[in-house]
Amino acid sequence: MALTASQLDAFREDGYLILPRYVPQADCEAMLADARAQLAAATLPLEFEADVGYAGAPTSREAEGGQTVRRLLKAYDRGDALRGWATRPDLIESLAQIFGEDVVLTLAHHNCVMTKHPHFGTATGWHRDIRYWSFPQNSLISVWLALGPETLANGALRFIPGSHREQLGPHQLDALDFLRPDEPDNQPLVSRGRQVELAQGDVVLFHSGLFHAAGRNEGDTTKFSVVFAYRGESNPPTPGSRSASAGEVALGH
Repeated sequence: MALTASQLDAFREDGYLILPRYVPQADCEAMLADARAQLAAATLPLEFEADVGYAGAPTSREAEGGQTVRRLLKAYDRGDALRGWATRPDLIESLAQIFGEDVVLTLAHHNCVMTKHPHFGTATGWHRDIRYWSFPQNSLISVWLALGPETLANGALRFIPGSHREQLGPHQLDALDFLRPDEPDNQPLVSRGRQVELAQGDVVLFHSGLFHAAGRNEGDTTKFSVVFAYRGESNPPTPGSRSASAGEVALGH
């Protein structure tokens, strides 16, 4: 299951790599069953759409749709199925190939099940994960697992290939470090955006500096995705930062 030379080249060039049907259906269904049960039970900790304040989100938890959950937080602590996926040996070996060193799972970022609901599941603009992470090197990898189909209709990911290598000026970003849609200098970048559609069990590895976005869920069922973030052992979080606040799991390779 090691990554091929062409896969490694594609990740370095594009900033992301899709691994089709990487997780067996039975494993996906086990994680999905856990996630649905914990969502139904409102098992804490949770993040709500109202908490993030994106365009179209409910204005408060008391407003219509205000109890729409955006993420089941602390996924690593939510059961054996999720923990087993986060530490799966062949995944860790592939990440070690990219990093060129041992792998560490950071529990401060991502570490969640994304639940994109119809009606109140908001779109997310073009952004980079590193915008609110504190590490010496912008070289972490997010690992996204589709627990069901992800399409344009239900708010699947979009990427700007190669954008992890772009140098941007401050005028291109808004106060939250999203790409400003009204900035002419951003148009060539945004025009390169690529829609990604995933089947159950597909995995995407993407660089922490890669611009990505996602649309609203215009379907009629909730979309579930698992997301964890990893670093190389030589790239520890900045002491005292949020990135250092929740512990880590050393995984080797």
